Amino acid sequence: MSKTDLKSLNIKELEEFIRSLGEKSFRGRQIYAWLHRRLAGSFDDMTDISKGLKDKLKDCCSLTLLRKETMQESKEDGTRKYLFALEDGNMVESVRMRYQHGISVCISSQVGCRMGCRFCASTLGGLVRNLTPAEMLDQIYRIQADTGERVSHVVVMGTGEPLDNYENLVKFLGMLTDENGLHISQRNVTVSTCGIVPGIRRLAKEQLQITLALSLHAPNQKKRELLMPIAKKYELSQVLDACDDYFLQTRRRMTYEYALAGGVNDSKEDAKELGVLLQGRHCHVNLIPVNPIKEREYVQSKGDVIRNFQNLLEKYGINVTIRREMGRDIDGACGQLRKRYAER
Repeated sequence: MSKTDLKSLNIKELEEFIRSLGEKSFRGRQIYAWLHRRLAGSFDDMTDISKGLKDKLKDCCSLTLLRKETMQESKEDGTRKYLFALEDGNMVESVRMRYQHGISVCISSQVGCRMGCRFCASTLGGLVRNLTPAEMLDQIYRIQADTGERVSHVVVMGTGEPLDNYENLVKFLGMLTDENGLHISQRNVTVSTCGIVPGIRRLAKEQLQITLALSLHAPNQKKRELLMPIAKKYELSQVLDACDDYFLQTRRRMTYEYALAGGVNDSKEDAKELGVLLQGRHCHVNLIPVNPIKEREYVQSKGDVIRNFQNLLEKYGINVTIRREMGRDIDGACGQLRKRYAER
């Protein structure tokens, strides 16, 4: 008989579960606070819960707790890249970054990925499985417990395609921003997608106040197909229509991620075509100097090329930033650390 994944239950589900054990529902709120606010590492840490209830929980519940397998810390900016071991032996990556606005954590949503984007190390081994809400939350919890500093911003942009794990993602978002847990503002949460159109439209109807970031990476359908296999299923016009709908439904400005690869998608013509494509849309463009990986041939665009690309987009009235490179001296690209560890 499988055990109940206690940390994946939202507060209403946990109260109901505790009642099913013959206990008062307020015990569910106490346990929820221990799991999601005090970040308890075991049932025995819950000092105001009776031994009898703890024994019941130990018999019928599992308590997801990621184990830190290794951690790399950048000597340049203090960025930390974590490799966590899951209970089944799989590994996931998470990154902690310090900004002026606070501590940001980038988490994974799947073990591996099946989207096949050409410049991403996460896809090289394919998809293994989805992460549970507890496994997504605990990446943040373990980092916060490890550093002793409160996480203020969360980005779901690590290994995996979040909208390919839709139900668990939405439940995770609800629990992450719940006032009974860490209570991180929805406006401080970003979810990245490669462009699964039904998922974007479905997410718009959730009426969340999170930021949705589209991995765009090309100014036209033909070039996008070369970089991103998902483009063959959902044409660029369909994807942008869905993104426009997301803005209309939520009034949250879209972010378009554009990874610049030298000689591939960084020409003046590419910039002008992208400017025409996005002109008039309520959006922000985040230019990302591509992080080279040994299995792919892509190289990072030169600094002057990146700045010229930005300037050309701004002439079309588009808000543009160049992503600050963090953790350059460690395994920076999504999936690199996990893959290197697996090859040992």
